[in-house]
Amino acid sequence: MDQFDIRLLDALQQDGRLTNYDLAERVGLSASQCSRRRAALEQAGIIASYHARLSTDGVGLGVVVFVQVTLATHSPENSKRFLRLIERLDEVQEAYALTGDADYLVRLVVPDLQALSRVLNEVFLPHESVAHVRSSIVLERLKQSARLPLGHLATAAGKMRKRVAPRPRKRRAQER
Repeated sequence: MDQFDIRLLDALQQDGRLTNYDLAERVGLSASQCSRRRAALEQAGIIASYHARLSTDGVGLGVVVFVQVTLATHSPENSKRFLRLIERLDEVQEAYALTGDADYLVRLVVPDLQALSRVLNEVFLPHESVAHVRSSIVLERLKQSARLPLGHLATAAGKMRKRVAPRPRKRRAQER
């Protein structure tokens, strides 16, 4: 991955709808080079997908909640049961396995507190895999970003260029 790929990724993170022509202007390559590089990044799985990001408030999902979940038992089968539970809930936006007191941290979006109560009391708590839940309602979102930091790639690409510096040309017999 070089500086052009990094610039291409950064531009697409800002606007995934950019045409190859628009990308070319931002990256400093031709449209065909941008097209080839984009295809290679997609093929390598570095560009995972393109999608529209909806406003939670705009679609009536104004309540964001983080739920810490402790499992009833710690076994591979119980973890699978919990995974099946959260996979079928559209309200679950993200879920993470953790170290520490809680086993999982789950981010939910719901339209209101009644919907949150329903999810917690009728779905999570009665589920056989769950022993305990603790929820925290977001009062204010201070930052939200889907853009990944790419600075470390630029640093790595710069180091790679230094290691692969061109060798000095050998003088031909005529030049001597």
